Amino acid sequence: MIVREGKSVFKGVAIGKIFVYKKADNAVKKETVADTAAEMARFEAAKEKALGQLKGLYEKALKDVGEEEAMIFDVHQMLLDDPDYNDSIKDIIENEKMNAEYAVFMTSEQFAAMFLSMDDDYMRGRAADIKDISERVISILNGSQVSPEAMPEPVIIVAEDLAPSETVQFEKDKLLALVTQKGSSNSHTAILARTMNIPSLVTTNIEIDTAYDGRTAIVDGFTGLIYIDPDEETMEKMKEKKARADEQRALLQEMKGKETVTLSGKHIHLYSNIGGIQDVDAVLENDAEGIGLFRSEFLYLGCDDYPSEEVQFEAYKTVLSRMNGKKVIIRTMDIGADKQIDYFNLPKEDNPALGYRAIRICLTREDIFRTQLRALYRASAYGTLSIMFPMIISVKEITRIKEIVEEVKLELAREEQPMGEVELGIMIETPAAAVISDLLAPHVDFFSIGTNDLSQYTLAIDRQNQSLDSFFDPHHEAILRLIQLTIENAHKYGAWCGICGELGADMELTAKFIQMGIDELSVSPGYTLELRKRIREC
Repeated sequence: MIVREGKSVFKGVAIGKIFVYKKADNAVKKETVADTAAEMARFEAAKEKALGQLKGLYEKALKDVGEEEAMIFDVHQMLLDDPDYNDSIKDIIENEKMNAEYAVFMTSEQFAAMFLSMDDDYMRGRAADIKDISERVISILNGSQVSPEAMPEPVIIVAEDLAPSETVQFEKDKLLALVTQKGSSNSHTAILARTMNIPSLVTTNIEIDTAYDGRTAIVDGFTGLIYIDPDEETMEKMKEKKARADEQRALLQEMKGKETVTLSGKHIHLYSNIGGIQDVDAVLENDAEGIGLFRSEFLYLGCDDYPSEEVQFEAYKTVLSRMNGKKVIIRTMDIGADKQIDYFNLPKEDNPALGYRAIRICLTREDIFRTQLRALYRASAYGTLSIMFPMIISVKEITRIKEIVEEVKLELAREEQPMGEVELGIMIETPAAAVISDLLAPHVDFFSIGTNDLSQYTLAIDRQNQSLDSFFDPHHEAILRLIQLTIENAHKYGAWCGICGELGADMELTAKFIQMGIDELSVSPGYTLELRKRIREC
């Protein structure tokens, strides 16, 4: 039995097979081959496997985000079957006697260059698609592909780390637990685990070794341990522990349908944080009163190009419709920092957390911002929508945002597009915003405190840097004072105030937040019932 230790970010016990997730190494070597027929057979087999994966991705996208967004995977299948593309690969293998990986790579480079030289924007965009399908085939050929869609089910994922662009691809029902070498309690791995209500360990002293693939393991989210090839005694103890944890979770079901109200009669709005349409089931299952944070950037992370107005509209409309009149607060895209997207072509920065991100992108690339706002206001006709804007630090930013909003609403009114009433709010994520919250409050309907960023900016500690964990204190008096100041200033000017960061689920602070006068707490769906129980005991 092998035992490794990490930092638990969500409690629970998971028992299952390990799936080692490694980023593909697609370095291509140029090699001469003697048997060209065998090499062609290798290529054909890899191509068929890639086509099968693309078909699966098309069906998943069709279910999750609709036909328009799913079409990209249909296009990829057509490109992979294109006669000219295949003839080029065949020519390099048979006539130049080169290995399949090199043939695919050279064809990819030639075709991408051809597309990029065209005047038509649509055709230029196909260059990225050619490279995408070619990398997929090369990964299969060299055996380096360990992709989310290749996962058996169910599995315990072991990885070095997981970027937002990777986590968004996973089939949620295939995950039992997440174990990473890197990361922190505020990383996207941790946020994903909490959203899905599954055990998760970060900063784990585990080797990322494919020899672990398929081996039985136990993840104990209570102690932060993972047992690989557990002995019989450990297996029995963990099965009992899992049964007790499942029983406690079942008891929390009694909280469904009950009011989120303190013993003294104060009602707290208890909402959920989500990353996409697929998370709405968890919100409804855990009886949240609404959605306090829809991270709209995950729509962008899941695309190969800017999602169109129609794609975004369908996603927002679906969530609003499914929430059946309950409040849905959608944050405009928070791209940048640790959420990098290739097609945004963001400049490389020495300190991206303090750089070109979130509202700063929106106010300098207004075409992207207006597209999102149009989709949001069109969707507002299908439910109760609030919009909040991230990383605000000045009244000037709010003024410009509201000018753009009015212009977008006027456009839609001229087009006779139906719209509902929409609350506008901002996130308080910087000490600057908290300190001038008395100046900001008169211009908005609400504040939502993003404690993840507020904590890192207040303490000057990168929340993703695991080596600083011993210095990071989420209960630091400076953070709590800024939260108190923000709540007081919101109420002074008639705005309500909530918390949507990870501190909202910190049960040690629940009573303090209520004493401060907080109006709303928005947490990962898996924490909803436990937090309701805690509030009802305050």
